[in-house]
Amino acid sequence: MEQYKKEFIEFMVDSEVLKFGEFILKSGRKSPFFMNAGSYVTGTQLMKLGEYYAKAIHAHYGDDFDVLFGPAYKGIPLSVATTIAYANLYGKEIRYCSNRKEEKDHGDAGILLGSKLKDGDRVVIIEDVTTSGKSISETFPILKAQGNVQVIGLMVSLNRMEKGLGGEVSALEEIRKTYGFEANAIVTMQEVTQHLYQKPYKGKIMIDDTLKAAIDAYYEQYGA
Repeated sequence: MEQYKKEFIEFMVDSEVLKFGEFILKSGRKSPFFMNAGSYVTGTQLMKLGEYYAKAIHAHYGDDFDVLFGPAYKGIPLSVATTIAYANLYGKEIRYCSNRKEEKDHGDAGILLGSKLKDGDRVVIIEDVTTSGKSISETFPILKAQGNVQVIGLMVSLNRMEKGLGGEVSALEEIRKTYGFEANAIVTMQEVTQHLYQKPYKGKIMIDDTLKAAIDAYYEQYGA
């Protein structure tokens, strides 16, 4: 496993973004783990988060794209932080763009924040986590309505590795099949488990045998 992935897993734990226990998800599923990107709240956290996204995007998509699109609302700070990190790490200026929930009709009018999109733009979408793929079904038409843009891929922070809306393959795999572009994550839940299971981190075992059994049982029912 790449070093930045190991560091990112520990960063999620330190930031209390990734938690273990019993959680009821929006889908109604009872999950032994929960990820909430809204817990990244400080300048240092956002700076580091942008760096991890930038490293993962560079590893999967290289430099061959123009715009980083972060769907409202959580995608807005993600796209800003990551474009800053990308310039610092790789010396390339990537434009950031996000959408408004309601179109503005005065001043900086329109549906978009940040950079406008133009024909020929190559776009990477950035999100926190995708469980069902529903958000992409809302985002993709917005992008295509702006002109002849090409979506290169999607990057999320954590691949939960659960069945998507179709109930057979993962949400990220459904996105690949439905829209024809790559969908990747900084880390997968399998990598999280591999890194933390029965290994002390700051004097504590984050995933012990009991929790590992609960995670395994969850994936027997909902895993892709």
